[in-house]
Amino acid sequence: MSRLTAEFWVHAYLARLRVMDIPAFVVAHGDDTGGAVLVKLNTLDGQAAVFQRSFDLMSGARTWVTLAEGDERDVDQTVAKQRSFDPDLWVIEVEDRQGRHLLDEPGLKD
Repeated sequence: MSRLTAEFWVHAYLARLRVMDIPAFVVAHGDDTGGAVLVKLNTLDGQAAVFQRSFDLMSGARTWVTLAEGDERDVDQTVAKQRSFDPDLWVIEVEDRQGRHLLDEPGLKD
């Protein structure tokens, strides 16, 4: 089975967030085909979390794991560090006071 391009996944993710009236935008546009994606959740209270997709070697499943969370400035530093290592990295920022990111929904974990 072929994998979705990063750009296609990002557009689908943003569309799903729009349907739920959750604001989100692309902070960094990575490689269209194979760029990794980070999702930053900003709860608009000075706190944030950033998620990255991980591959479970035992089950073969892809899951979203928390890369960093806490003070938004600290999370932003983590994102900046990741971008310095990987110029092809996408960064999506989701803004939701309720902490919704939808990454645990079917179709977004895969």
